[in-house]
Amino acid sequence: MKPKRLLLAEDDTMLASLLKYRLEKDGYVVAVKHDGHQMKTAITEQLPDAIISDVMMPYFSGIELVDYLRNDLKTDIPIILISAASNEENVVSALKLGANDFIAKPVSPTELLIRVARELNRYY
Repeated sequence: MKPKRLLLAEDDTMLASLLKYRLEKDGYVVAVKHDGHQMKTAITEQLPDAIISDVMMPYFSGIELVDYLRNDLKTDIPIILISAASNEENVVSALKLGANDFIAKPVSPTELLIRVARELNRYY
């Protein structure tokens, strides 16, 4: 079976490296983008199997990304948002727009792996 391709948008390069390493160790192919513009460009070039995105991204937020994917591209691929701003308003807003999951920072790589696998199993 072909490995699942993940797109990770995280402007914190240390956290992005840690999550990429852990996800790849579990067999995923991970492309990392450090701002919303890079993320949007990567999505239009090739839609990944799932997306993990920080909410607070330069140029194009994770919330805007969910809106773009669900309403403009009309895709239902899994989207998991991560954020230090995990207040109820942000979580509810993201989920109402169509995010599949929301994880508060600090992100546990093990928890992220479980949630990614769960969403991919639901979708594929």
